Amino acid sequence: MISSSSCSRLTTLPPYTISTPRLCPQFPKLCPRFCKKPLTITNVLKIADSLNLSSTAAPDLHSLFSRTKPTILVSEKLGDAGLDLLRSFADVDCSYNLSPDDLCSKISSCDALIVRSGTKVTRQVFEAAKGRLKVVGRAGVGIDNVDLQAATEFGCLVVNAPTANTIAAAEHGIALLAAMARNVAQADASMKAGKWLRNKYVGVSMVGKTLAIMGFGKVGSEVARRAKGLGMHVVAHDPYAPADRARAIGVELLSFDEAVSTADFISLHIPLTPATCKVFSDATFAKMKRGVRIINVARGGVIDEDALLRALDSGIVAQAALDVFGEEPPKDSKLVQHQNVTATPHLGASTKEAQEGVAVEIAEAVVGALQGELSATAVNAPMVPPEVLSELAPYVALAEKLGRLAVQLVSGGSGIKSVKVVYRSGRDPDDLDTRLLRAMITKGIIEPISDSVINLVNADFIAKQKGLGISEERVPANSSLQPVDSIQVRISNVNSKFQSALSENGEISVEGRVKYGKPHLSRVGSFEVDVSLEGNLILCRQVDQPGMIGRVGGILGENNVNVSFMSVGRTVRRKKAIMAIGVDEEPDKDTLNKIGHVPAVEEFVFLNL
Repeated sequence: MISSSSCSRLTTLPPYTISTPRLCPQFPKLCPRFCKKPLTITNVLKIADSLNLSSTAAPDLHSLFSRTKPTILVSEKLGDAGLDLLRSFADVDCSYNLSPDDLCSKISSCDALIVRSGTKVTRQVFEAAKGRLKVVGRAGVGIDNVDLQAATEFGCLVVNAPTANTIAAAEHGIALLAAMARNVAQADASMKAGKWLRNKYVGVSMVGKTLAIMGFGKVGSEVARRAKGLGMHVVAHDPYAPADRARAIGVELLSFDEAVSTADFISLHIPLTPATCKVFSDATFAKMKRGVRIINVARGGVIDEDALLRALDSGIVAQAALDVFGEEPPKDSKLVQHQNVTATPHLGASTKEAQEGVAVEIAEAVVGALQGELSATAVNAPMVPPEVLSELAPYVALAEKLGRLAVQLVSGGSGIKSVKVVYRSGRDPDDLDTRLLRAMITKGIIEPISDSVINLVNADFIAKQKGLGISEERVPANSSLQPVDSIQVRISNVNSKFQSALSENGEISVEGRVKYGKPHLSRVGSFEVDVSLEGNLILCRQVDQPGMIGRVGGILGENNVNVSFMSVGRTVRRKKAIMAIGVDEEPDKDTLNKIGHVPAVEEFVFLNL
């Protein structure tokens, strides 16, 4: 939709701004980047604004196009192929090893910034840019060093390069696996010290051993292919891995606990998210076979390094091969110095071919973003018309919460493949724009256990990439005039850790609506409830009898857990009921165990929203 101010500008623009032939015979030579596609109302207005075109006088096109050539700051080393692509489009400033103050000083004159993992793009950087910075490109996968919230607030798109270093990372994982199994690094150091210790460095064979791949995405599946070639039995854990793709490689999908408890070798390829931070803890190591060997070329933060050190000293973990660490570079690390640890300085993507591939991928993404194109690797800044955003704003949080709740109810290692979303609306269903709501449901389902950052731009792309099919249905709600009366999320062909969440046809089913401006859960499976989706949630199925609210509420109160909302739903009086309890704090295991041991409680689950 064009605003009234935009329309007034359009009617006063001189004729040469409407089409390339009438603009100027030299237009393609002067500014080839504007001539790669036909001019439209959208980019005519963008060009007019960027050139500051007047309605009364024709500008000096040579000076205007020279002045508006974008500037791209590259703050860390980038491959020549990527730099050449950038230079064909923009002025490129390669300034490496900038201090935070130097970066803030430079950024106000830049339209784009390209970084690797060493440059911290903080809120202060976006503030210093004063609105000029249009795109930040991360040459690699992880975006931990970019403040996404600040980027979005300041209208800056963030893109990354998630595919180019896949093979390099997989090869490095296999290299570490083999080097660890045969004590290559330790034997080499011994030889260089003038020793000949053949008996000390006896290794273990890989053939016939079980390798558990934790995270069966691009890198994990490539590691699996190579491990199969070494004669290993490969299993994997990944809630989004399509079973048919795993079968095609000859990989068995297992639950997390099954995978870590049956493996001789464990290779980590999971992202660092709040859900996976230090997921390899003392409790996880205790589930492993004694003498297991661990490889990590993913993210250092997924391992509790103190817990790994204890597991190495106790013999639970025989060896570890680590390319990544919680702090990089690690300082005075006992783990790095441990005799049974092989360590490399984050070399997973460090091949010549991968570096060039990443450089080209990020350069293409940044140039495309500066040209106003939507990138499949965009990780923030959903583009929603203001009127749609305003109308659907109360339902955005509801959509994400329902997705986040539903995925936490899934159990087992078969993977999520099919999600159906049902919208009830008091309006003509064809008039309901659900793109933003679908994106937020996708965000809630995928983000808790993935490194993907979901928004309107990339939601469908990443869902397809994960093998996740999302279908939608719009049904009338005659009693409501709201754009959305309720949203229902159904996940089919999965097991549930809370059986009462299953509908009659075996789908995990949760439904919610907006009440008093806040998201509320209104149905779980076939049970009606009414509880605010804030903080955390405990769902209990129990025998419907007097005193249950007091007993469970008393346990929570005795353990200093504050109850914010509570609702009970039942299908038949004095039979079965579901109690939904909103709590401000996360109860400890002892508190949850006490709830589980209440005789009338048949099952319960804690959900972090």
